[in-house]
Amino acid sequence: MSLFWELVVRFSVGSGQRRFTRFVALASLLGMMLGVAALITVLSVMNGFSGELHQRLLSVTPDMTVLPPDSSDENLSRWASLAIDQEGVTGATQFHSGTVLLRAGTRSRGIQLIGASRAGLSEVLDVGPHLVVGELVDLEVQPFTVVLGADLARLLRVDVGDSVEVLLPRLTVSPLGVFPRSRALTVVGLFAVGAPPDAQVAYVSQHTADKLLGRTGERGVQLRLTDRSQVAMVSNALASVTAERPVISDWRSSQGSLFAAIKMEKITVGVLLTSVILVAAFNLVSTLTLSVTEKRSDIAILQVLGLTTGRLLMLFLGHGMMLAAVGITLGTLMGVSLALSISDLSLWIEALSGRVLFDPAVYYIGGLPSVLQWGDVLSVIVVAAMLSLMASVYPAWRASRIPPAEALNYV
Repeated sequence: MSLFWELVVRFSVGSGQRRFTRFVALASLLGMMLGVAALITVLSVMNGFSGELHQRLLSVTPDMTVLPPDSSDENLSRWASLAIDQEGVTGATQFHSGTVLLRAGTRSRGIQLIGASRAGLSEVLDVGPHLVVGELVDLEVQPFTVVLGADLARLLRVDVGDSVEVLLPRLTVSPLGVFPRSRALTVVGLFAVGAPPDAQVAYVSQHTADKLLGRTGERGVQLRLTDRSQVAMVSNALASVTAERPVISDWRSSQGSLFAAIKMEKITVGVLLTSVILVAAFNLVSTLTLSVTEKRSDIAILQVLGLTTGRLLMLFLGHGMMLAAVGITLGTLMGVSLALSISDLSLWIEALSGRVLFDPAVYYIGGLPSVLQWGDVLSVIVVAAMLSLMASVYPAWRASRIPPAEALNYV
């Protein structure tokens, strides 16, 4: 070991320090460790929640929607053929949707009614894997049937085989007055994705939707892409295939604000928890300041023996960074371990206490999901190291400015 690093090690963990200085150093190290561990764990949990919402919410949300000015069946079929020929598009289907009011007894609920073919509901909207009761084929076999979200069925207190009345945004004129049109639908299935669509959406066949909604609502083509990040490329390709200018929207316009809010929450939580690391860095300033005060005579002797000001500055920077490196390393190991095991840990706590920490009826997600991203771990390490380095600069500069003659007068 070179003399420089031997001095760094002795200044950091040597036996010549006072008890109070060691206590402050230990507090700084523990603060750095807990701050780094907490930041890594919380960022992983935020990643887990975001991933769960992406998977559940976007599974029944089309990646893109094309609304041409001419919504005839022939033109929509042409647009579906044009869309499926584009690179990155794996599925395209016609749809007809509108806002209606469902009523069962005295209970009612405003929902979005979506009509599409069985292939479209399975391949584009991916409803099939989320069915808990019934089959999608029943929508086409039996006319005027509906598949409800599990939460919507619970709110209306209906089950498979029951009838619900749908009030349509179309008016019927009679001698008794003007009334909204209504139609009884038979519930043939329930789906559950663990997200808000469970209480807001109902699915019918394309034929049933056309009969119910008529010329109202939206008629267009829904697309499923191999990669949702390619929506801009596919949108530009579709806009250039014909002179007709359709209205093209994607999942970012319907759900993007939610995921943007989740991303902002992750950033906000990261900034707040970084303050814990900042406090530990201030403790590092106190540790180094006390160390400089204790070792004034040692510093003076080293200067007399020929240690330059620059090397003395680097010596105390190394002293501070060694303390920080120990805290960052321990905190990283602790944070990664917690991030990888916190889901199982939350289930163990629930089983031990007999209480549900995260009720799926409230949070849509049971348990505590966690996804460790090594990019986040690297960012936390870099931020902690930079704050520690900045905290070490001033005490190191003070150490390098100590006059050796003045310090030796008190030896």
